[in-house]
Amino acid sequence: MNNLIAFFNNTIPLSEKVLSLMSEVFVFDELKKGEYFIRKGQFAKEIAFLETGIVRAFYVNSDGKEYNKTFFSAPSIIGSYASLISKQKNTVAQQALTNCQIWKAPFYKIEELSEGNYEIERLRRIIAENYFLSNEKKEIEMAMLDADERYSILQKEYPGIELKIPQYHIASYLGISPTQLSRIRNKIAR
Repeated sequence: MNNLIAFFNNTIPLSEKVLSLMSEVFVFDELKKGEYFIRKGQFAKEIAFLETGIVRAFYVNSDGKEYNKTFFSAPSIIGSYASLISKQKNTVAQQALTNCQIWKAPFYKIEELSEGNYEIERLRRIIAENYFLSNEKKEIEMAMLDADERYSILQKEYPGIELKIPQYHIASYLGISPTQLSRIRNKIAR
């Protein structure tokens, strides 16, 4: 719980009263490697704070090929925000790539706490804005940078990720084949 409180306070300093309220709605849970936080086609009902581990958000095309949209590396907020706010079925699955420790909360309780509470509303807005900025940054990188540059950014943003997850997940995230990733890694190693 201390890491969750620290994450919230690093996002926006919160009063003891608000931290106490938030502590009441978040409960500890674990995701084992390979387990889903949310699957495609489900209605999202929860959000979670990722205390340890790595989760991928991915979608599957009509041919059954998976594409990693993003990685969530602790500390981070996970959950299908689009499904939560639209009340539509989720389209981007979230799956643990490592064993994970999470603190999860029913979204309706967060919404209830937000009613008339400026601090929680502001916290939610800042988290959503940061998520939006991160997504836009990734979209620009995919469109404007070559694979070598995207790989370099990945290494800076997710230090040590290559030792924790399979290379084909990294290649998918970068929008390249595993063979291309191997060539990039070999070129850097020289």
